[in-house]
Amino acid sequence: MFVASMNPCPCGYLGDAKNNCRCSIPQIKKYRAKISGPLLDRIDLHVDAPALEISELQNLQPGESSTAIRKRVENCRRIQMDRYTKIGTKTNASMHDSLIEKVCILNSENKKILLQAMQQLALSSRAYTRILKVSRTIADMQGSLEIKRDHLLEAIQYRNLDRKLI
Repeated sequence: MFVASMNPCPCGYLGDAKNNCRCSIPQIKKYRAKISGPLLDRIDLHVDAPALEISELQNLQPGESSTAIRKRVENCRRIQMDRYTKIGTKTNASMHDSLIEKVCILNSENKKILLQAMQQLALSSRAYTRILKVSRTIADMQGSLEIKRDHLLEAIQYRNLDRKLI
């Protein structure tokens, strides 16, 4: 597993609700160009983590417990292990490209959505397979036998670093 983090721009305030970004578009492009496209293609999830308000940090309401999250992940892993028992792989992430058409089936509406996203966001074929695998995992996390529109849209939105600035 590979996990990395970076600021959205050199000053760190691009997209911040309270602070104005001081960077020009060329500076941001130069900053983001330090991460190559082929490397970004191999990262399944690109997630923004905006700064929290002090009131959110002081919020004493507990979130979902680690135990509950662990149970959901274990159930998802079990679904995938059952699916791939006779195939020689264990997870959606390690699924060979030849299995994608059999496991990541999209209805005609979802095919159109994915095609539109691929064209509008100028995503690579590697990003295409990543989106399908992530959508299958999201569906598995929700116990769905099929990849639904919401699963696909969520997976597409995780490709935010692939998007052009302007």
